[in-house]
Amino acid sequence: MIRKRIAEVLEQSAVQAQEGGLIPKVSLPDVFIERPQNPDHGDYAATIALKLARAAKMNPLEIANSIAKFLPDIEGVESFSVVRPGFINFTLSKNWMIQQVDEILKRDDTYGDSSLGEGTRVQLEFVSVNPTGPLHVGHGRGAVLGSTLANVLSRSGYSVEREYYVNNAGSQMRNFYASLYARYREVLGLPSEMPSDGYFGDYVIDLAREIANERDEVFVGLPDEEAIAEIGQIGLEKVLSSIKEELQQLGVEFEVWFSEQSLYESGVFNKIMELMRQNGYVDGREGAQWFVSTELGEDKDNVLIRSDGMPTYFAADIAYHYNKFLERSFDKVIDIWGADHQGHVWRMKTAVRALGISPDRLQILISQMVSLRRGEELLKVSKRAGDIITLRELMDEVVTDVCRFFFLSRSADSHMDFDLELAKKESMDNPVYYVQYGHARIAGILRLARERGFDYTQGDVSLLTEDAELALIKKLLLFPEILEMVATTLEPQHLPYYAQDLATTFHNFYERCRVISGDTALTSARLKLVEATRIVMAKTLHVMGMKAPERM
Repeated sequence: MIRKRIAEVLEQSAVQAQEGGLIPKVSLPDVFIERPQNPDHGDYAATIALKLARAAKMNPLEIANSIAKFLPDIEGVESFSVVRPGFINFTLSKNWMIQQVDEILKRDDTYGDSSLGEGTRVQLEFVSVNPTGPLHVGHGRGAVLGSTLANVLSRSGYSVEREYYVNNAGSQMRNFYASLYARYREVLGLPSEMPSDGYFGDYVIDLAREIANERDEVFVGLPDEEAIAEIGQIGLEKVLSSIKEELQQLGVEFEVWFSEQSLYESGVFNKIMELMRQNGYVDGREGAQWFVSTELGEDKDNVLIRSDGMPTYFAADIAYHYNKFLERSFDKVIDIWGADHQGHVWRMKTAVRALGISPDRLQILISQMVSLRRGEELLKVSKRAGDIITLRELMDEVVTDVCRFFFLSRSADSHMDFDLELAKKESMDNPVYYVQYGHARIAGILRLARERGFDYTQGDVSLLTEDAELALIKKLLLFPEILEMVATTLEPQHLPYYAQDLATTFHNFYERCRVISGDTALTSARLKLVEATRIVMAKTLHVMGMKAPERM
């Protein structure tokens, strides 16, 4: 990317300015290249002089002028200028930009891909809902966030493994099993008692009725503990099967479904407990085993094994991350958790440090809650009470592409309102319809060109000189930077924003520049630009996990 080349040249020029005695030899800051909000200020702006001013004890404008003295010619850059209070602005060559249309056509589906990750092995764990019931809309948001990030990282040179952590051990699962057994007996007309901390949703009754229809009274004669275990295993498999089906409908796939229970069966859990004891991070008191996290800067210690001998979720998570980093040797781990895990982030990083792993290798994203609205009406969600709006119900009402786009349209750490009325509109008011209509319009233009026998492969892109054409080319050239930004910041909300901007820029081009006309040479050039736009728009939609329709 030309932005990266500009950054490299700026750093080299700053070093030369230091060696020439124009700037003190202080540590240079990272060179960031921005896009000015005002296009009159050029295509790129560098702030290195402003960031260097305090350490160098110099006026930033003087620093910028000193660096500019050593700037060489850069392919694709027409000019640069120094402006107050110390920006170095760069303007791209129009001829260079125009020629990039052919480059996009040459790269086709690989346009925007990079080697940024250099093969770094990344484990991306997301959703990982307790298999005690159906997915709700908040889980869908995390699922779309994770799958989109996996797509972008894979395109950016990372080796990505998508994983779902199946919480099939612990007290919540026992409560679910006991609830299911109680409902099973109830369905059969037998005496039953729901556990006080059980699951009271209607879906448990439906599941119990399904098992009763399939197995009749086969569990009635068994001792309660045995019956609970057996019916619980059947319920677990059914819930997991339903979760997998719903996620596939949402366009979300996993390479690995990792069992929490395997941490205990394989001995990993006991291994990490012993390791932490040896390192002085486990203390026994009040009948429980505690992680002495205050030794590592936390404000309180945390229970690992309760006084009843049962491990906490936190303890299992430590073992799970030991497995990720030290047994499966991932270079980097990205966890996507729900809003209710916000307070768990720093203690997990502290635990990773206690295992001798750099916390920087673990990145945790929090996917905030989703509110569903139908006009002014706020729809309530309460999993425990059974008043639950499931992901399946949402997908029955709203098509998958719209679900994905809407879930991506806000920063993950922001609460979002999902407007069902807007989501179902088939009009330009709906951003998904607006973007996909843009791709369908492009496909229609190219289809018409084929029907009329146009061969635009030899078109001369140097004819693309109109302002609307150049604006569209600039928007296409932004795509690799968007992918890199998302891969670096793990903020996929930039993708739907870019998709809307690209669609707007294309629609403007279409209104101002007649593509197929009596001028064969200009038609061929513009068809090349339209094809390049199709490549970028389709890829933008695809990395978001959406379709690029040919007709609408």
